[in-house]
Amino acid sequence: MSAPQLVVHRGKELMAQAAAARLITKIVDAQSARGSASVVLTGGRNGNGLLAALAASPARDAVDWSRLDLWWGDERFLPEGDPERNVTQAREALLDAVGADPARVHAMPASDGPYGGDVDAAAAGYAEELAAAAGPEDHGSVPAFDVLMLGVGPDTHVASLFPELPAVRETERTVVGVHGAPKPPPTRVTLTLPAIRAAREVWLLAAGEDKAEAVKIALSGAGEIQAPAAGAYGRSRTLWLLDAAAASELPRALYPPASA
Repeated sequence: MSAPQLVVHRGKELMAQAAAARLITKIVDAQSARGSASVVLTGGRNGNGLLAALAASPARDAVDWSRLDLWWGDERFLPEGDPERNVTQAREALLDAVGADPARVHAMPASDGPYGGDVDAAAAGYAEELAAAAGPEDHGSVPAFDVLMLGVGPDTHVASLFPELPAVRETERTVVGVHGAPKPPPTRVTLTLPAIRAAREVWLLAAGEDKAEAVKIALSGAGEIQAPAAGAYGRSRTLWLLDAAAASELPRALYPPASA
């Protein structure tokens, strides 16, 4: 478990741009060291903002997109190509523009995919795909992702792990189906906290005043069942990337002056 580190930016656009630059550097370093890199993407307002900033960055060409494995932290269990699916939004924001290798874009199953409408079977299938990609050095049933990104919801949820619901209590499976999520659509597929914690680095993204209370709760010693974001941490680093509005309810002593 790594202690949270905070970086606070003046606004959400600066946060997205700085996070994109940080991610490019991390991917390039991993590719230089090991030949490839592995990143878990997140959807939502802040996740898509980061992807758009990455697409607009001239430095994106430093990444060898053919040697990058992309995974997702969660997905809405909807038909392939549905505009609400995280992978659809990621393709539009970034992936179609950079020539990512389709074989290394590991989308979570759609509701009209090989598992049909069985979300639990779809989750088990994604868990098998993760396990097949894990090497002996990963010491587990998921790859040791270089970076795993998560958006933080106003209720402190991350991925599709919502407070008090069964998925956030899972301690063994790496991927589960979600039934009855409190925000639409109610049926989803999500990584669990054990899978999230396998990542080398976990980055939590939050921008806007509507996230301030969630950030304060998660960083104030709340338990992970009541505040799932509090249970999301990386093996070597846990980084909270915030804008000033999202950090507005935190004690100033908790974070350094804005870095951008």
